[in-house]
Amino acid sequence: MHNHAFSSSGQSEVRVIADDLQFPEGPVWLGDGSLLVVEIRRQTLTRVWLDGRKKIVADLKGGPNGAAIGPDGRCYVTNNGGVHFVQREDGCWASGGVPTDYVGGSVQRVDIETGEVEVLYRKINGRHLLAPNDLVFDGCGGFWFTDAGKSRQRDGDHGSVYYAKADGSFIEEAIFPIHKPNGVGISGTGRTLYVAETDTARLWAWDINRPGELASSLDSSSPSPHGGRFLCGFPQYARFDSLAVDPSGNICVATLDRGGITVCSPTGGFVGFVPVPGDTHLTNLCFASELGKVYATQSYAGRLVALDWPPSFMI
Repeated sequence: MHNHAFSSSGQSEVRVIADDLQFPEGPVWLGDGSLLVVEIRRQTLTRVWLDGRKKIVADLKGGPNGAAIGPDGRCYVTNNGGVHFVQREDGCWASGGVPTDYVGGSVQRVDIETGEVEVLYRKINGRHLLAPNDLVFDGCGGFWFTDAGKSRQRDGDHGSVYYAKADGSFIEEAIFPIHKPNGVGISGTGRTLYVAETDTARLWAWDINRPGELASSLDSSSPSPHGGRFLCGFPQYARFDSLAVDPSGNICVATLDRGGITVCSPTGGFVGFVPVPGDTHLTNLCFASELGKVYATQSYAGRLVALDWPPSFMI
Protein backbone atom coordinates (compact mmCIF):
# COMPACT_ATOMS: atom_id res chain seq x y z
CA MET A 1 0.00 0.00 0.00
CA HIS A 2 1.41 3.39 -0.94
CA ASN A 3 0.81 6.76 -2.55
CA HIS A 4 -2.15 7.79 -0.43
CA ALA A 5 -2.51 11.04 1.46
CA PHE A 6 -3.75 11.65 4.96
CA SER A 7 -4.04 14.56 7.35
CA SER A 8 -5.97 15.60 10.41
CA SER A 9 -7.10 18.89 11.82
CA GLY A 10 -4.14 21.11 12.64
CA GLN A 11 -1.59 19.03 10.74
CA SER A 12 0.07 19.12 7.33
CA GLU A 13 -1.13 16.79 4.58
CA VAL A 14 1.17 13.82 4.17
CA ARG A 15 1.54 11.57 1.13
CA VAL A 16 2.74 8.03 1.80
CA ILE A 17 5.37 6.89 -0.72
CA ALA A 18 5.90 3.43 0.81
CA ASP A 19 4.57 1.88 4.00
CA ASP A 20 6.11 -1.60 4.19
CA LEU A 21 9.71 -0.68 5.02
CA GLN A 22 11.57 -2.25 7.93
CA PHE A 23 12.51 0.63 10.25
CA PRO A 24 13.57 3.09 7.53
CA GLU A 25 15.91 6.01 8.14
CA GLY A 26 18.46 8.14 6.26
CA PRO A 27 16.46 9.30 3.21
CA VAL A 28 18.53 10.69 0.33
CA TRP A 29 16.84 12.45 -2.60
CA LEU A 30 18.58 11.40 -5.83
CA GLY A 31 16.90 14.00 -8.06
CA ASP A 32 15.55 11.48 -10.58
CA GLY A 33 12.23 10.61 -8.97
CA SER A 34 13.75 8.19 -6.46
CA LEU A 35 15.27 8.16 -2.99
CA LEU A 36 17.62 5.95 -1.05
CA VAL A 37 16.72 4.85 2.45
CA VAL A 38 18.38 2.51 4.88
CA GLU A 39 16.23 -0.17 6.45
CA ILE A 40 17.77 -0.86 9.83
CA ARG A 41 15.80 -4.02 10.63
CA ARG A 42 16.21 -5.44 7.11
CA GLN A 43 19.91 -4.33 7.15
CA THR A 44 19.75 -2.95 3.62
CA LEU A 45 20.20 0.13 1.51
CA THR A 46 17.00 0.38 -0.51
CA ARG A 47 15.93 2.54 -3.45
CA VAL A 48 12.34 3.78 -3.43
CA TRP A 49 10.64 5.48 -6.38
CA LEU A 50 7.89 8.06 -5.92
CA ASP A 51 5.36 5.58 -7.36
CA GLY A 52 6.19 3.19 -4.50
CA ARG A 53 8.45 0.77 -6.38
CA LYS A 54 11.39 -0.52 -4.36
CA LYS A 55 14.69 -2.24 -5.06
CA ILE A 56 17.30 -3.43 -2.56
CA VAL A 57 20.61 -1.83 -3.55
CA ALA A 58 22.87 -3.59 -1.05
CA ASP A 59 22.84 -5.89 1.98
CA LEU A 60 24.81 -4.03 4.64
CA LYS A 61 24.54 -6.25 7.75
CA GLY A 62 24.67 -4.70 11.23
CA GLY A 63 22.53 -1.58 11.56
CA PRO A 64 22.66 0.87 8.64
CA ASN A 65 21.51 4.14 10.19
CA GLY A 66 22.37 7.21 8.06
CA ALA A 67 23.20 7.78 4.41
CA ALA A 68 24.61 10.50 2.15
CA ILE A 69 25.95 10.71 -1.39
CA GLY A 70 29.69 11.42 -1.48
CA PRO A 71 31.79 13.37 -3.99
CA ASP A 72 32.41 10.17 -5.95
CA GLY A 73 28.68 9.50 -6.42
CA ARG A 74 28.70 6.56 -4.05
CA CYS A 75 26.48 6.28 -1.00
CA TYR A 76 28.20 6.50 2.37
CA VAL A 77 26.43 4.76 5.25
CA THR A 78 26.92 5.14 8.99
CA ASN A 79 26.31 1.67 10.44
CA ASN A 80 25.53 1.41 14.16
CA GLY A 81 26.63 -2.22 14.33
CA GLY A 82 23.19 -3.65 14.92
CA VAL A 83 20.04 -3.10 16.94
CA HIS A 84 17.85 -5.58 18.80
CA PHE A 85 14.21 -5.13 17.74
CA VAL A 86 11.04 -6.01 19.62
CA GLN A 87 7.54 -6.17 18.17
CA ARG A 88 4.91 -4.14 19.97
CA GLU A 89 1.29 -5.10 20.52
CA ASP A 90 0.24 -2.88 17.60
CA GLY A 91 2.50 -4.87 15.27
CA CYS A 92 5.11 -2.12 14.88
CA TRP A 93 8.77 -2.87 15.48
CA ALA A 94 10.71 -0.79 18.00
CA SER A 95 14.43 -0.76 18.75
CA GLY A 96 15.15 -2.49 22.01
CA GLY A 97 18.84 -2.63 22.89
CA VAL A 98 22.11 -4.19 21.76
CA PRO A 99 22.03 -7.46 19.77
CA THR A 100 24.08 -10.44 20.86
CA ASP A 101 26.21 -10.35 17.67
CA TYR A 102 27.22 -6.69 18.04
CA VAL A 103 30.97 -6.16 17.44
CA GLY A 104 31.09 -2.41 16.80
CA GLY A 105 30.01 0.08 14.17
CA SER A 106 31.48 1.27 10.89
CA VAL A 107 31.25 3.64 7.96
CA GLN A 108 30.52 1.88 4.68
CA ARG A 109 30.69 2.97 1.05
CA VAL A 110 28.22 1.58 -1.49
CA ASP A 111 28.27 1.67 -5.28
CA ILE A 112 24.55 2.21 -5.89
CA GLU A 113 24.77 0.85 -9.43
CA THR A 114 26.50 -2.46 -8.65
CA GLY A 115 25.66 -2.89 -4.94
CA GLU A 116 29.34 -3.35 -4.07
CA VAL A 117 29.99 -2.58 -0.38
CA GLU A 118 33.27 -1.72 1.31
CA VAL A 119 34.06 -0.78 4.89
CA LEU A 120 35.76 2.60 4.92
CA TYR A 121 36.27 3.04 8.67
CA ARG A 122 35.84 0.64 11.58
CA LYS A 123 38.40 1.93 14.10
CA ILE A 124 40.13 5.12 15.17
CA ASN A 125 43.46 4.98 17.00
CA GLY A 126 42.86 1.31 17.75
CA ARG A 127 39.39 1.92 19.21
CA HIS A 128 36.30 0.51 17.58
CA LEU A 129 33.65 2.92 16.39
CA LEU A 130 30.64 2.30 18.62
CA ALA A 131 27.39 3.24 16.86
CA PRO A 132 27.81 5.67 13.95
CA ASN A 133 24.46 7.32 13.40
CA ASP A 134 24.35 10.11 10.81
CA LEU A 135 26.68 11.98 8.44
CA VAL A 136 26.97 15.06 6.25
CA PHE A 137 29.49 15.99 3.53
CA ASP A 138 31.22 19.36 3.61
CA GLY A 139 32.01 19.89 -0.08
CA CYS A 140 35.77 19.67 0.59
CA GLY A 141 36.19 15.92 0.24
CA GLY A 142 35.28 15.08 3.82
CA PHE A 143 32.32 14.39 6.06
CA TRP A 144 31.25 14.81 9.66
CA PHE A 145 29.52 11.93 11.41
CA THR A 146 28.00 11.29 14.80
CA ASP A 147 28.63 8.23 16.96
CA ALA A 148 25.87 7.93 19.56
CA GLY A 149 27.35 4.93 21.36
CA LYS A 150 25.26 2.08 22.70
CA SER A 151 22.86 2.15 25.65
CA ARG A 152 22.69 -0.88 27.92
CA GLN A 153 20.45 -1.75 30.85
CA ARG A 154 22.68 -0.15 33.49
CA ASP A 155 25.10 2.06 31.57
CA GLY A 156 25.91 3.57 28.20
CA ASP A 157 28.73 4.93 26.07
CA HIS A 158 29.80 8.54 25.74
CA GLY A 159 29.13 9.90 22.27
CA SER A 160 31.50 11.54 19.79
CA VAL A 161 31.49 13.48 16.54
CA TYR A 162 34.16 12.64 13.97
CA TYR A 163 35.56 14.15 10.80
CA ALA A 164 36.77 11.83 8.05
CA LYS A 165 37.89 12.00 4.44
CA ALA A 166 35.84 10.27 1.78
CA ASP A 167 38.85 8.44 0.36
CA GLY A 168 39.43 6.52 3.59
CA SER A 169 42.75 8.22 4.38
CA PHE A 170 41.89 10.23 7.51
CA ILE A 171 39.61 10.09 10.55
CA GLU A 172 39.75 12.25 13.68
CA GLU A 173 37.57 12.80 16.74
CA ALA A 174 36.40 16.42 16.81
CA ILE A 175 33.83 16.53 19.64
CA PHE A 176 33.88 14.53 22.89
CA PRO A 177 32.05 13.94 25.15
CA ILE A 178 28.55 14.61 23.88
CA HIS A 179 25.39 12.85 25.01
CA LYS A 180 23.90 10.63 22.28
CA PRO A 181 24.68 12.82 19.26
CA ASN A 182 22.34 11.99 16.42
CA GLY A 183 21.52 14.37 13.56
CA VAL A 184 24.33 16.37 11.97
CA GLY A 185 24.23 19.12 9.36
CA ILE A 186 26.13 22.07 7.90
CA SER A 187 24.86 25.58 7.23
CA GLY A 188 24.46 26.80 3.66
CA THR A 189 27.61 28.90 4.06
CA GLY A 190 29.60 25.84 5.12
CA ARG A 191 30.78 27.70 8.21
CA THR A 192 28.62 26.16 10.94
CA LEU A 193 28.20 22.57 12.11
CA TYR A 194 24.93 21.54 13.75
CA VAL A 195 24.49 18.48 15.99
CA ALA A 196 21.30 17.27 17.70
CA GLU A 197 21.38 15.33 20.98
CA THR A 198 18.68 12.68 21.22
CA ASP A 199 17.62 12.40 24.85
CA THR A 200 18.13 16.05 25.80
CA ALA A 201 16.32 17.31 22.66
CA ARG A 202 18.97 20.00 22.29
CA LEU A 203 20.54 21.43 19.15
CA TRP A 204 24.16 22.63 19.29
CA ALA A 205 26.34 24.61 16.87
CA TRP A 206 30.07 25.00 16.27
CA ASP A 207 31.87 27.41 13.97
CA ILE A 208 34.01 25.62 11.39
CA ASN A 209 37.53 27.10 11.06
CA ARG A 210 38.56 24.91 8.14
CA PRO A 211 37.67 21.39 6.94
CA GLY A 212 37.71 19.12 9.98
CA GLU A 213 38.56 21.87 12.47
CA LEU A 214 36.04 23.47 14.83
CA ALA A 215 36.31 26.68 16.81
CA SER A 216 35.29 26.02 20.39
CA SER A 217 32.77 28.44 21.82
CA LEU A 218 33.40 27.23 25.35
CA ASP A 219 33.63 30.22 27.67
CA SER A 220 32.37 31.33 31.05
CA SER A 221 29.19 32.84 29.62
CA SER A 222 28.00 29.67 27.85
CA PRO A 223 29.55 26.60 29.45
CA SER A 224 29.11 23.22 27.74
CA PRO A 225 31.06 19.98 28.08
CA HIS A 226 32.07 19.96 24.42
CA GLY A 227 32.50 23.60 23.40
CA GLY A 228 29.21 23.78 21.52
CA ARG A 229 26.95 26.81 21.30
CA PHE A 230 23.38 26.06 22.42
CA LEU A 231 20.86 26.92 19.71
CA CYS A 232 17.52 25.39 20.56
CA GLY A 233 15.70 22.89 22.74
CA PHE A 234 12.21 21.45 22.62
CA PRO A 235 9.98 23.22 25.17
CA GLN A 236 8.31 20.01 26.44
CA TYR A 237 9.40 16.37 26.63
CA ALA A 238 10.64 15.08 23.28
CA ARG A 239 13.73 13.52 21.75
CA PHE A 240 15.68 14.65 18.70
CA ASP A 241 16.76 12.40 15.85
CA SER A 242 18.24 13.38 12.48
CA LEU A 243 18.24 16.88 10.97
CA ALA A 244 18.44 18.73 7.68
CA VAL A 245 18.90 22.39 6.80
CA ASP A 246 16.02 23.78 4.73
CA PRO A 247 16.40 26.19 1.78
CA SER A 248 15.85 29.21 4.05
CA GLY A 249 18.65 28.14 6.41
CA ASN A 250 16.49 26.89 9.28
CA ILE A 251 17.56 23.68 10.98
CA CYS A 252 14.78 21.10 10.85
CA VAL A 253 15.03 18.27 13.36
CA ALA A 254 13.04 15.04 13.21
CA THR A 255 11.40 14.76 16.61
CA LEU A 256 10.68 11.50 18.41
CA ASP A 257 7.71 10.95 20.75
CA ARG A 258 6.08 14.04 19.18
CA GLY A 259 5.82 12.81 15.60
CA GLY A 260 6.91 15.85 13.69
CA ILE A 261 9.63 18.31 12.72
CA THR A 262 11.11 20.91 15.08
CA VAL A 263 12.24 24.03 13.22
CA CYS A 264 15.12 26.02 14.77
CA SER A 265 16.68 29.32 13.75
CA PRO A 266 20.38 29.41 12.76
CA THR A 267 20.72 32.42 15.08
CA GLY A 268 19.22 30.45 17.95
CA GLY A 269 15.71 29.85 19.18
CA PHE A 270 12.62 27.79 18.49
CA VAL A 271 10.80 28.75 15.26
CA GLY A 272 7.98 26.23 15.43
CA PHE A 273 6.86 22.63 15.21
CA VAL A 274 5.31 20.83 12.24
CA PRO A 275 3.14 17.90 13.33
CA VAL A 276 3.26 14.97 10.91
CA PRO A 277 0.43 12.48 11.47
CA GLY A 278 0.84 8.73 11.31
CA ASP A 279 3.66 7.87 13.73
CA THR A 280 5.20 9.16 16.95
CA HIS A 281 8.66 8.34 15.62
CA LEU A 282 9.54 10.58 12.71
CA THR A 283 13.26 9.91 12.51
CA ASN A 284 14.96 11.38 9.43
CA LEU A 285 14.27 13.88 6.67
CA CYS A 286 15.71 15.34 3.48
CA PHE A 287 14.68 18.15 1.14
CA ALA A 288 13.91 18.11 -2.56
CA SER A 289 13.98 21.87 -2.98
CA GLU A 290 13.15 21.81 -6.68
CA LEU A 291 9.89 20.02 -5.86
CA GLY A 292 9.07 22.05 -2.75
CA LYS A 293 9.00 18.81 -0.76
CA VAL A 294 10.48 17.27 2.32
CA TYR A 295 10.74 13.48 2.52
CA ALA A 296 10.72 11.87 5.96
CA THR A 297 10.87 8.42 7.52
CA GLN A 298 8.33 7.23 10.08
CA SER A 299 10.30 4.33 11.46
CA TYR A 300 7.84 2.56 13.76
CA ALA A 301 5.17 2.60 11.03
CA GLY A 302 7.71 1.63 8.36
CA ARG A 303 6.81 4.56 6.11
CA LEU A 304 8.52 6.95 3.75
CA VAL A 305 6.33 10.04 3.43
CA ALA A 306 6.31 13.39 1.64
CA LEU A 307 4.91 16.78 2.60
CA ASP A 308 5.10 20.28 1.18
CA TRP A 309 7.85 22.63 2.32
CA PRO A 310 7.45 25.33 3.51
CA PRO A 311 4.76 23.56 5.54
CA SER A 312 1.09 24.47 5.44
CA PHE A 313 0.85 24.25 9.22
CA MET A 314 3.23 25.05 12.07
CA ILE A 315 2.65 25.52 15.82
